[in-house]
Amino acid sequence: MQRFQCYIDGEFADGEARFESVDPATGAAWAEMPEAREADVDRAVEAAHRALYAGPWAKLTATQRGKLLYRLADLVAENAQKLAELETRDTGKIIRETSAQIAYVAEYYRYYAGIADKIEGSYLPIDKPDMDVWLRREPIGVVAMVVPWNSQLFLSAVKIGPALAAGCTMVVKASEDGPAPLLEFARLVHEAGFPAGVVNIITGFGPSCGAALSRHPKVDHIAFTGGPDTARHVVRNSAENLASTSLELGGKSPFIVFADADLESAVNAQVAGIFAATGQSCVAGSRLIVEESVKDRFLEILRAKAEAIRIGSPLDMATEVGPLATRRQRDHIETLVERSLAAGARLVTGGSAPEGAGYYYRPTILDCDGSVSPSLEEEFFGPVLSVLSFETEAQALALANNTRYGLAAGLFTRDLTRAHRLMKGIRSGIVWVNTYRAVSPIAPFGGFGLSGHGREGGMAAALDYTRTKTVWLRTSDEPIPDPFVMR
Repeated sequence: MQRFQCYIDGEFADGEARFESVDPATGAAWAEMPEAREADVDRAVEAAHRALYAGPWAKLTATQRGKLLYRLADLVAENAQKLAELETRDTGKIIRETSAQIAYVAEYYRYYAGIADKIEGSYLPIDKPDMDVWLRREPIGVVAMVVPWNSQLFLSAVKIGPALAAGCTMVVKASEDGPAPLLEFARLVHEAGFPAGVVNIITGFGPSCGAALSRHPKVDHIAFTGGPDTARHVVRNSAENLASTSLELGGKSPFIVFADADLESAVNAQVAGIFAATGQSCVAGSRLIVEESVKDRFLEILRAKAEAIRIGSPLDMATEVGPLATRRQRDHIETLVERSLAAGARLVTGGSAPEGAGYYYRPTILDCDGSVSPSLEEEFFGPVLSVLSFETEAQALALANNTRYGLAAGLFTRDLTRAHRLMKGIRSGIVWVNTYRAVSPIAPFGGFGLSGHGREGGMAAALDYTRTKTVWLRTSDEPIPDPFVMR
């Protein structure tokens, strides 16, 4: 059984306790993980605080920080296959996706390496003739990063990259449901040569680790990715230290298909949007909203593709859908499907777990026309698609916006003017037109409503990890006049 350690203050160490991690493809334990508790969290935050203000990191130029990030990017690229295999083993995400995704993660570190010495201040044309005033961008401070198990190397890169570019230090909490790849990533941070305490990586459980981290008095900012319920706990904890927060949460993203769309292409995009990654994606296109005149034809093509999907070992490059990450997640999906069918949804395909070991669930389609199905409102985080139809553009927009979430949306039409109207009207942080699930380090990522706030990716993310300092310099040699009058 493999054994992993935390990374605190430049050293690898066990936590206060240990726990077993389960391979979701078999349901059997395969590794021992360190369980960080409050004392470990305190050591990690104190190390990050020292590194921010007293260590060599504080004396590096922005260009030197960028060079360290470039080195880290190279190491991620060189070790992508090993990291991919660990992520697949620990979370069940298919090797076909983890291999490609983690290789691309290196590009995020390269992008922010280039941004490190491009974060500029500014000079203010102040309205006082004897003053020069300028703004400095300085690191926001110690950042607590809470990362989920799905796509964790990607979801950590969009936090770690911009924070390091801005000069911050950090404590990263990997999910207890699959921490192996992030704990292994710590070895690359160490090899890249980052000073001790700049990046600390731990794992542990919510009450004894996550809560202690998010309320720690020396944490200045919390970057969280996960579900809304946990986010509420994070926000409550932040009241203790008044840390700023950025929240990247879930979604019930609409996938709108008009009759004039290329249906074959749209079906492939829908498969990518809901069945890729076994549906365990925050941007999953989980609500298909299809024009009524092509609904039957679209579902016929989609059903055939769903039933042809190869379910199997996530370590097999031929597998298209692997297991869910935890038994808890599969139980949630089974219960929600049962409730939706009881509420009047019609099962088009799937709706059950295949026989055998592991936490597998068949790709599932629910026709929800004429029902008030909970599947239209609650996030599955699994391979389950809910279907509605519409007759007018106004109906399509109303259905798309009938959600508390607002992360992503897909829109499929050949009508350019219609596309422009709808992408303005859809309430979500991302709109993909005639494509789906595309990402880039250059493009900001984030949502509205229950999908959270803040953006990851692009220059905006790097600026979010800075705070503005205003510097006033009096240029007159004359004595300061009346001290009782504000200048």
